[in-house]
Amino acid sequence: MLVPCFLEIARKTGVEIVDLIELGPSAGFNLVWDRYHYRYAHGEWGEADAPLRLAGDERRPVPDRLLRIVPQVRRRRGIDLSPLDLTRPEDTLLLKSFVWADQDQRLDRFDRAVETLRRDPPELERGDAVERLPQLLADREPGALTIVFQTAVRGYLSNAQWKRILNAVDDAGRRFPLAFVSVSRPAADEHRYWGLWTRIWPDPEKRLLAHAGFHGQWLEWLAG
Repeated sequence: MLVPCFLEIARKTGVEIVDLIELGPSAGFNLVWDRYHYRYAHGEWGEADAPLRLAGDERRPVPDRLLRIVPQVRRRRGIDLSPLDLTRPEDTLLLKSFVWADQDQRLDRFDRAVETLRRDPPELERGDAVERLPQLLADREPGALTIVFQTAVRGYLSNAQWKRILNAVDDAGRRFPLAFVSVSRPAADEHRYWGLWTRIWPDPEKRLLAHAGFHGQWLEWLAG
């Protein structure tokens, strides 16, 4: 469900190179999203020989024009209170233990994701994202669009903490090319699915790109 959001940002900005910063990456699987292969209703995206192949239901399909966009990821960084290092067998076993033993397909996807990540692991930092994000943004290198994103952290932060995150992103977006992707409820009274929101500077209007199932099992693309 994240890939079309990243592709839409690349389409809208015209950039070819992006740097990623994920808030709460855990082991970093989402930071290597471009190394997986995806099947959508209007086509496929990603490396043809990728170990992990993903697909889901599309209640409204992703436009084929997005699937022709192939941005290059230059740098992958994440901030987590307790990141897992999947080059360590003990961390891999710990994370795998959270998958129910009878879910063979999920276990197979997990193994393939680990194989993919171990080729070139992302940079994962132990720390508080609220405190560390401004410094990571300050340490950026020119020549790329920075994409900050989160899928689950918002639910663990107070309103004051979340405001500090938004302020840090907004401040950075006024100084260099930046976009923000966030997963949250699409409306205060809606509890059946996620909303996928994006902001792109210098005009950071909040935009709802899609609805998705809680585990990405279905996607309803809303953007034009």
